[in-house]
Amino acid sequence: MHPQNPYSSRYNLKRLTKHYHALEKFIVLNPEKEETIDFSSSESVFALNKAMLLADFNLGDYDLPSGYLIPPVPGRLDYLLHIRDFLIEKFKVSENSQLNGLDIGSGANGIYCILGAQYFNWKMVGSETDAKAVEIANSNLKKTKELNDKIEIRHQHDKGSLFKNTIQANEQFDFVVCNPPFHSSKEEALKGSLRKVKNLGGYAVKEKFLLNFEGQANELWCNGGEVLFIKRLIKESVGFKNQVKVFSTLVAKSDSVAAIKKQLSKVKANFEVIPMALGNKKGRYVMWWFESSKE
Repeated sequence: MHPQNPYSSRYNLKRLTKHYHALEKFIVLNPEKEETIDFSSSESVFALNKAMLLADFNLGDYDLPSGYLIPPVPGRLDYLLHIRDFLIEKFKVSENSQLNGLDIGSGANGIYCILGAQYFNWKMVGSETDAKAVEIANSNLKKTKELNDKIEIRHQHDKGSLFKNTIQANEQFDFVVCNPPFHSSKEEALKGSLRKVKNLGGYAVKEKFLLNFEGQANELWCNGGEVLFIKRLIKESVGFKNQVKVFSTLVAKSDSVAAIKKQLSKVKANFEVIPMALGNKKGRYVMWWFESSKE
């Protein structure tokens, strides 16, 4: 985890419970008799992350209907910390600059936009194809008045485009983040979810479509999985290379990296792959840029 991530050590559940009392009923003891929560339960995970948002990010309130992807705050903040460091190192931006960021597929939770605005004081735009998710995200923004000046959630009406109709003419962004759907089908998502819950250990696994972070279909899988989605992202980024300093995405599967590198080389992009580890979860961030954008 990034050294500046405030959640790099054990969660202070007592502190978090003071800001969101409903978290208390989800606290259990692990085999070492330490307080934790059941991470196989979406209700527990939501309560924990809502408590973090209320306690540490100055939100007035935060709600998310059942069935939408629950934002794991520590991991999402970690991504943004790495993006900031990358821009400081490669593009010599000031550590305290008010950056302009774009989240492709911001979802109902709008988490990257919220963290970017509240933790870093950045200006954020979220792009989302699901009209209901846009409505939910905007509803949460209205609960914290200051967010309305820092965040805009845009409805992408064209599901075949990622940047077109989202990035406006003459608009400039310092970075793009993306958490793509990494499964290629519902069946693959189900298998991955059940495997994840079993790996958490110590809790009964129910034979149903149980996801500890839940999520709508478009948030979890797409044709071709993460490789095809990210290849689309890379291809489209070429047309906007003069409007974005750094493009980036999460890559969940190590098997996906070779195809992504090949596509990046094909479009003559500079790129770096940054390893990421959060607990037992391993992944990587892929960041790419074009010489014209760096200039």
